[in-house]
Amino acid sequence: MAKNSFFSNVPAKIPFDPKAKKGALAFKHYDENKVVEGRSMRDWLRFAVCYWHTFRGTGSDPFGPGTMQRPWDDGSDSLKNALNRVDVAFDFISRLGAPYYCFHDRDVAPEGANLAKSNKNLDAVAAKLKEAQAKTGIKLLWGTANLFSNPRFMHGAATSCNADVFAYSAAQVKKAIEVTNELGGENYVFWGGREGYMNLFNTDMKRELDHLAKFMHMAHDHAKKIGFKGQFLFEPKPKEPTKHQYDYDAAACLNFIRANDLEGIVKLNIETNHATLAGHTMMHELEYASIQGALGSIDANTGDLLLGWDTDQFPTDIYLTTQCMLVIMKQGGLAPGGVNFDAKVRRESFEPLDLFYAHVGGMDAFARGLKIAAAIRKEGILSDIVKQRYRSYDAGIGQQIEQGKVGFAELEKYMLGKGNPNPNESGRQEMIENIINEYL
Repeated sequence: MAKNSFFSNVPAKIPFDPKAKKGALAFKHYDENKVVEGRSMRDWLRFAVCYWHTFRGTGSDPFGPGTMQRPWDDGSDSLKNALNRVDVAFDFISRLGAPYYCFHDRDVAPEGANLAKSNKNLDAVAAKLKEAQAKTGIKLLWGTANLFSNPRFMHGAATSCNADVFAYSAAQVKKAIEVTNELGGENYVFWGGREGYMNLFNTDMKRELDHLAKFMHMAHDHAKKIGFKGQFLFEPKPKEPTKHQYDYDAAACLNFIRANDLEGIVKLNIETNHATLAGHTMMHELEYASIQGALGSIDANTGDLLLGWDTDQFPTDIYLTTQCMLVIMKQGGLAPGGVNFDAKVRRESFEPLDLFYAHVGGMDAFARGLKIAAAIRKEGILSDIVKQRYRSYDAGIGQQIEQGKVGFAELEKYMLGKGNPNPNESGRQEMIENIINEYL
């Protein structure tokens, strides 16, 4: 923890105090040791603080420069500034009580004049990160490489039409995996910020997808070589900055994984705001990934439906967090993944204290979602409704369909004999929504 803290107006650890006054900097719902369905809230939620928005975000947007007051940051991209930032980051995370953090290589260490100098900078910061982890007990949930900001990635990284950029990207990811491994990271994420296209007239889509698959296999081969046992994660996003990204949504990512022999190697990291941009709900994306054994981790945020772009706001919608936790609990949790706050305070919330309010609100929202989901699961109303709705497949012709004992000919014979199907029953959608609201 920093010797001269920039957060002296914040408790050494944010308390759990359900009776704290409104607006107090305290958890009302997140009690890390509270046991829910046999495990603690800490273990269910596995919260992580993202390095990029929280410690590198400036508050800039397409219409204006940054607004954030970050007194610990001198505004430079120097190694000294990066090393000083580590103290502040771990001071913040310690006071918050989050067990994990996540980073891109370029979040924590400045880019050098060439790859060798960039690697040297990353090694220097990684050494300090490792010391800070040892002192605080905070762990690395996942690492990743920034393959989108530098102009060299204008055509993509693993999908670039420039073979030298592919080679540079591979070298950068090699180093990022090694640093993630050195820091005990439990996952490694692929996010293809510019892995897509703007114009199909100049794009060989098949070749680019083939290259992306080769890239992931190379990464997996190197991970095995160095003994990295963490989970690889692929993060869907449909657009922005490209018109169309190859990791469009969970379905597109899983199709890519299966088509390229990456099953069992890569799972998915699902983000709420990206689900929205793809025209899906977060619950849809989580459920789609989970039922196929591919839900590995989540980025917890939300978008503004009136803006239509990736605003990455902190999640405060209890309906949303309840939906998330219903899926996560049904699959038995996220480990080795977790709930990473890939979220940023809004441009108008510019003081350092706002970072605490934002994270406390998000953590409490997910804790409430966890408790509500547990109550719903305990009473079994939803599961009973679903079981009742599909009961025609539990016996008779429905059971034979599921067991593969009939084909079209047998089904035709069945219906010719019966004449007409049994009448449909109401889905009771409004009733179900009312029941959920009772839990909220």
